[in-house]
Amino acid sequence: MRLTELKLPLDHTVDELHGAILKRLGITADELLGYTIFRRSYDARKPSAIVFIYTLDIQVRNEKALLARLKGDRHIAPTPDTAYRFVARAPATPATLRPIVIGSGPCGLFAALILAQMGFRPIVLERGKSVRERTKDTFGLWRQGHLDPESNVQFGEGGAGTFSDGKLYSQIKDPHFRGRKVLTEFVKAGAPPEILYVSKPHIGTFRLVTMVENMRAEIESLGGEIRFQSRVEDIDIERGQVRGLRLASGEYMAATHIVLAVGHSARDTFERLRQRGVHIEAKPFSIGVRIEHPQSLIDRARFGKNAGNPLLGAADYKLVHHCNNGRSAYSFCMCPGGTVVAATSEAGRVVTNGMSQYSRNERNANSAIVVGVTPADYPGGQAEKNDPLAGIAFQRHWEGLAFEAGGSNYSAPAQRVGDFLAGRPSTDFGSVLPSYTPGVHLTDLARCLPDYVVAALRESLPAFGREIAGFAMDDALLTGVETRTSSPVRVTRNEAFQSLNTRGLFPAGEGAGYAGGILSAAVDGIKAAEAVALCLITRPHVSPKIY
Repeated sequence: MRLTELKLPLDHTVDELHGAILKRLGITADELLGYTIFRRSYDARKPSAIVFIYTLDIQVRNEKALLARLKGDRHIAPTPDTAYRFVARAPATPATLRPIVIGSGPCGLFAALILAQMGFRPIVLERGKSVRERTKDTFGLWRQGHLDPESNVQFGEGGAGTFSDGKLYSQIKDPHFRGRKVLTEFVKAGAPPEILYVSKPHIGTFRLVTMVENMRAEIESLGGEIRFQSRVEDIDIERGQVRGLRLASGEYMAATHIVLAVGHSARDTFERLRQRGVHIEAKPFSIGVRIEHPQSLIDRARFGKNAGNPLLGAADYKLVHHCNNGRSAYSFCMCPGGTVVAATSEAGRVVTNGMSQYSRNERNANSAIVVGVTPADYPGGQAEKNDPLAGIAFQRHWEGLAFEAGGSNYSAPAQRVGDFLAGRPSTDFGSVLPSYTPGVHLTDLARCLPDYVVAALRESLPAFGREIAGFAMDDALLTGVETRTSSPVRVTRNEAFQSLNTRGLFPAGEGAGYAGGILSAAVDGIKAAEAVALCLITRPHVSPKIY
């Protein structure tokens, strides 16, 4: 049976948790056979009286009688069945071509893993390198300012999520518990078991590297194949049906079922899809900056006297402000105890992102503070009626200006909050030193952001300071620009997960505009794999609706 909303003080013991279960259920110790923690969160709205909130799956004697006695208690119910069940199994002698997955980020990895576990032996094509080689190339940008356009934060095994905080929580609806399948596979691949029950699980970059390698090994052990440095140059489409694809090497591969999991920065792929007539739409995203504070400031603001408690870890925050100019500014991808990182994938551009290790013990907290933009803001106005890729041109424009403002050497433009609010360039640092490498150049960030974004940020930062004491402190540091918050396009699909006008093409994940973050992208990859599998075992050109 499942018990929810069991609250205990921050400093409670295991014995006190045990006693609270007995008291809440009205049973004796010998009636309690055991329990597992399904979820543990905390309520820090009163920093002086922080409480843990448990959801527990409990085994008891005479469960049926106890459930009947407690009938009507909304916090007690039978434990739901969260086991993942495969929708299909590959026949012993498949009569179709092997499915192909383009991309090996969270979406592509899970699409390939599920297909492999069902026996369909997928082929994964990744334009970048294996995760360890890719890590070396990424550090080449961070330490020496050398960019490899095919192996960086955006491209390579593990996707953009590898160089992040490794957040594993999402607000997606998940009635079939696919997210639980994702977390279970991550634990099997080497993630800490606590991700199964803490309310805001995260992994961190270094652990993600090993996990990705372990997942690759499982896919290969089940007959799958992963090919690195295999950029897809073109997709062969005949009368609205995928027939194959061509790699940059010139190799042609016949294919009738392709999962498109390319991530939000595969700009050349989006261009080729448009040329081939695949239906694409422009979609909104957000643009802004990274802000850094001392992590200790955020801890004190959120946890008060309990700041530094190891059970709580480094504090995070989530902020939003609706501005007078009709825009909304909000925090995004908050990285406690982390660093701001260089995340461009194209020469002559600067892009920022944030990441943390599992320990989250770096000096600064950082988060994106971004403002929503819509296709009406892109070059040409209502881009969905003109150029569906206009959002990419919009991103490139501001990333190019950030490159120039940073000194044209992959250093990033930066500015103290006090100077940004006053509209003057910064000339020196205060108490907050930048974590971004290869370095920052102090300047005026208004040079590389739209005027309406600057106005929204100048209004929002003081508003955020009223929610978190010190948030708008003069010495807090802004680093620009953050443009890759989500894909600027949507490769539209139907309820069967296939492209609206191209049979056999299954757009999925962040790049296709259907996810945001590791967990939601992985879940979308599972759904895409299920759609492909059902299609392969029924009719090759039709697949049932996926819920």
